[in-house]
Amino acid sequence: MSTPVVSFSELSKNSKRVAETVERAQRVHVTRRDGEDLYLTTEHHDRQREETADVTTRLFTALISSDEGARAVLLALPQVFPWVRHLSAAEVREFVVDLVNAIRDAAELNVHASLHRVIVEWRATARILADPELTAQLTAPLPGEDFGEVPEP
Repeated sequence: MSTPVVSFSELSKNSKRVAETVERAQRVHVTRRDGEDLYLTTEHHDRQREETADVTTRLFTALISSDEGARAVLLALPQVFPWVRHLSAAEVREFVVDLVNAIRDAAELNVHASLHRVIVEWRATARILADPELTAQLTAPLPGEDFGEVPEP
């Protein structure tokens, strides 16, 4: 089912009709010329989406809490994120830990930016590792004096 699209001006001029569309479709994409697009949704639909995220998070967390489940997740990971094949086994495990923590934040704290950041950063790491020349450039010693390890912020 595709999401209906309305303009922001249509929303302001015909709010009753747009509200009826939201109730029927449960979600409407509102385009804007002067800002980021919006989505209008019903409260019921939003609660269902939150429940879906919560159940998925709890299921994923339960899976990785056992050795057998963790192996299943690791085997399924390349189907979801094909670029993980460029990561070492230790990096894949670290990615899974970061992913689970970010999924928990999304479900428990309603903070979704960290999940997006984890995926983007690990995909960038895999992209670097997939290119031997780029990997060599980025892992080569820096010219000049070495000031040691940089502490985490």
